[in-house]
Amino acid sequence: MNQTVVIKIGTSSLTVPQTGNLALSTIANLVETATKLRAKGYQVILVSSGAVGVGCARLSLSERPKNLNQKQAIAAVGQGRLIRIYDDLFNNLGQPIAQILLTRHDLRHRASYVNANNTFLALLSLGVIPIVNENDTVATDELKFGDNDTLSALVASLVNADWLFLLTDVDKLYSADPRLVPSATPIDLVERDQLAKLDVDLSDSSSGWGTGGMVTKISAARIATGAGITTVITNGKRPDNILKILAGSAIGTKFEPQPRPENARKRWIANGLVAVGKIFLDDGAVIALCEQNKSLLPAGIIKIEGVFNSCDAVDLYTNTGLKIGRGIANYNSNDLELIKGKKSYQINSILGYEGSETAIHRDNLVIDN
Repeated sequence: MNQTVVIKIGTSSLTVPQTGNLALSTIANLVETATKLRAKGYQVILVSSGAVGVGCARLSLSERPKNLNQKQAIAAVGQGRLIRIYDDLFNNLGQPIAQILLTRHDLRHRASYVNANNTFLALLSLGVIPIVNENDTVATDELKFGDNDTLSALVASLVNADWLFLLTDVDKLYSADPRLVPSATPIDLVERDQLAKLDVDLSDSSSGWGTGGMVTKISAARIATGAGITTVITNGKRPDNILKILAGSAIGTKFEPQPRPENARKRWIANGLVAVGKIFLDDGAVIALCEQNKSLLPAGIIKIEGVFNSCDAVDLYTNTGLKIGRGIANYNSNDLELIKGKKSYQINSILGYEGSETAIHRDNLVIDN
């Protein structure tokens, strides 16, 4: 079966920081690399930033706007120009592309999540390279991914990809920003049991054009590796390094994947949904969920935070505040507050209606690795 590769390139790699103009040589290198991957049998998805930056350059603006409406308008200007450049370059190599614009809403609901997955798979089966960006022209704050690193990890999880490449403005992950801390040491490999305790002095991108720094890339690596996807951070000015990495070269920083989840629904719960509340559990409930693959009963709940409805996603924590998973609640926050710590047989008399004996059923529960 053909392997699927997701490549994310950021604004800092696509543009000249001083002017915001497109770095055409880098884009040409990226296009040639993606086309070569297709020729080798890989299925390729490109997640590309740059719409707002290109729009700013087109309108001769010296900095990104902070006003949401202005940013959306400028993204509309830039998106058309950006995709035209991609289409011209790919067309010269005979490679068809498609544009896909997503908002968080498209992944939050199961039906639209499945539909998005089917669209990607259909395009890949046709030999097309989908070019993905957040739909900045319509996304509001609550419907935004926040950054394209997160978007790329979620797309990689959606299509069950094999590789995620995060192209950035440094050659790999360091213990601190090497541009600010000359003694920073490079990190070549992050093993699967090291990511949670990775000791890195994180700081946001020094570029005024990008929205994500190393913080978001490590967050994206956590999402992707948790879905069983090998993730690599490498230099965005050398997209051709992807071919060498796939051939076995130790370039950039490689994050080892966790065991691949087999259940597509659970991948959606873990990565597609946005948690709107928190539930804190006693030690017995933590053992039942993490070690015995059981459902969460109201008796194991000690505290609830946030306001949510039934069927909303909530994150689960130990009583010491360690996040252990995510699930879909069977009750709203008000009802859960009433039945927390209670036995299941007491639920009906407390609430006055016949409800589920579980707060979260194990089929709607994902435990962190």
